[in-house]
Amino acid sequence: MSETTKTSSRAARVPMREQPPEERIRNFREVPLGYTPDEARAEASRCLQCKNPPCVKGCPVEVKIPQFIRKIREGDFIAAGRILFEDNGLPAICGRVCPQETQCEKLCVLGKKSEPVAIGRLERFAADYTREHGREPLQPAKPTGKRVAVVGSGPAGLTCAADLARLGHEVTIFEAFHRPGGVLVYGIPEFRLPKDIVHAEVERLKRLGVKIVLNAVIGKWATVDELLNEEGFDAVFIGTGAGLPVFLGIPGENLGGVYSANEYLTRSNLMRAYDWPNYDTPIVRGRHVAVIGGGNVAMDSARTARRLGAERVYLVYRRSRQEMPARVEEVHHAEEEGIEFMFLTNPVEFLGDERGKVRAMRCQRMELGEPDESGRRRPVPIPGSEFELEVDTVIVAIGNMPNPLIPSTTPDLETARKGTIIADPETGQTSKPRVFAGGDIVTGAATVIEAMGAGKRAARAIHRLLTGGDPTRTE
Repeated sequence: MSETTKTSSRAARVPMREQPPEERIRNFREVPLGYTPDEARAEASRCLQCKNPPCVKGCPVEVKIPQFIRKIREGDFIAAGRILFEDNGLPAICGRVCPQETQCEKLCVLGKKSEPVAIGRLERFAADYTREHGREPLQPAKPTGKRVAVVGSGPAGLTCAADLARLGHEVTIFEAFHRPGGVLVYGIPEFRLPKDIVHAEVERLKRLGVKIVLNAVIGKWATVDELLNEEGFDAVFIGTGAGLPVFLGIPGENLGGVYSANEYLTRSNLMRAYDWPNYDTPIVRGRHVAVIGGGNVAMDSARTARRLGAERVYLVYRRSRQEMPARVEEVHHAEEEGIEFMFLTNPVEFLGDERGKVRAMRCQRMELGEPDESGRRRPVPIPGSEFELEVDTVIVAIGNMPNPLIPSTTPDLETARKGTIIADPETGQTSKPRVFAGGDIVTGAATVIEAMGAGKRAARAIHRLLTGGDPTRTE
């Protein structure tokens, strides 16, 4: 059978069941419901099992994609999960939040003629099945006696910790918040990534021997130098992310009811504002909410506001739909849930009432000019196009920067102009000996899977360092 014939016979991707939009806007339960075993096997049977699979090249953590999919097709779901866990410490998370459509699935051979294999959905299925059936997929190696401190328990830190623990090193994670998970718990809403999933992945790390110290702000609780010189760690990995919000710098940003997306999502996710009145978290439950931005964080904020009771939620974006960086699936879900998109629109001022609360937003219409450094066409204001939009809550979701605490308290740690730590992209080695870094603290805000890839590469380099090898070697 020719590849063309094979491809045409596998055209129909198995759909995934979801909560209906009219139901899910009233709850924070997960929207996609996952595959059944029969659905997973049917979707897995679409895979061509390429001899030189291009999909693997699109995976930052190098998952053996055809192999785990073959095991699903054969009905050996535990074996599929075991293969996943060999390369990916957080497969249940990746299966839910990774942008597979621009990575592994983008390179799938089936996608040339029809829809690519639903790699992310199959990853989620295998990881969930393994967890729900109580199988421990991996065991740590013989202890090496070496100790590593991991600063931050987001995707980069968790991945680095998992890989090092499996290699036999003693790993301690230091987390600033009262719950581990980083952006996975404070940034991504429950309806997209349930906290129980993150908790289960963290518990699995603990069973590998990883220790987690909570409420430990490195830079205050202890410095990086103190971890190395006084606490006796042989290496440090910094994976603190990019949690410092960026604002627009326009009049009225200090009015009540104007949030950064970081604050808004943290209050909802980690402080459980969504579980009112069981948790009386201080948060404005606006009737008319404007979210500024076009990425996944903006989508998360808008969909959260809808679930918190907003009658109207406006997604205000200064470019057109084609330039939006958000995942297609997230945009689709937002549209289904009644989010109103205002493209080619830019806020220029927030207007307040006599109590200092935001009451409206003055906006300006835009048109697209020549491409800027990002490759997207630059938005240009249209003179005389200003108008007011009545709102009582505004959420600014236009990006984040690294918190400067660790760089400012760590001599000899080189940083870039925007505050990111300078590190070798292949090894994570920083300018400071025995100190590595990866994820958003190095790249700026990016995806979960890219941060995980950085954690995995750094773990390899740290392992080489701790076993007497050359940490700069990338082979």
